[in-house]
Amino acid sequence: MPAINLTPMLDIVFNLIIFFMVGTRFVDAEKKVDVKVPQVKHSENMSAVPDKRLVNVYQGGGISLDGRDLTLDQLVSQLGSDRRQNPEMAITIRGDAKSDFQHVAAVLAACSSAGVKNVGISMSPDGSKNVANRGSRTKNL
Repeated sequence: MPAINLTPMLDIVFNLIIFFMVGTRFVDAEKKVDVKVPQVKHSENMSAVPDKRLVNVYQGGGISLDGRDLTLDQLVSQLGSDRRQNPEMAITIRGDAKSDFQHVAAVLAACSSAGVKNVGISMSPDGSKNVANRGSRTKNL
């Protein structure tokens, strides 16, 4: 009876393992932050969140840039210096759904005063319950 060659099957299995290990790494950025983004009814026109700088606006008005807590003045300064290094820099703002919009508006104004042109706001489709929803989308302003 001829022997079955398992080498091609093992190659495929190892490739799938590597694919899923790399794929799950991209979801980690949103899982680390405890912000519940607002929900919207019509999400078909939104694109997936690309790899951008991430500004979180917490319910109490706190702000963080890529996981580092900052004041509003520090945010403007940091974004300004980063934009000088990368003029095409993109920002995604994740505002807590229960926070006052004034906090998000202040961050939008800070991005504008720092000269950042590519700004998006992250939101999740209506009905999602997970804080770090994989279906989070961004809408460029």
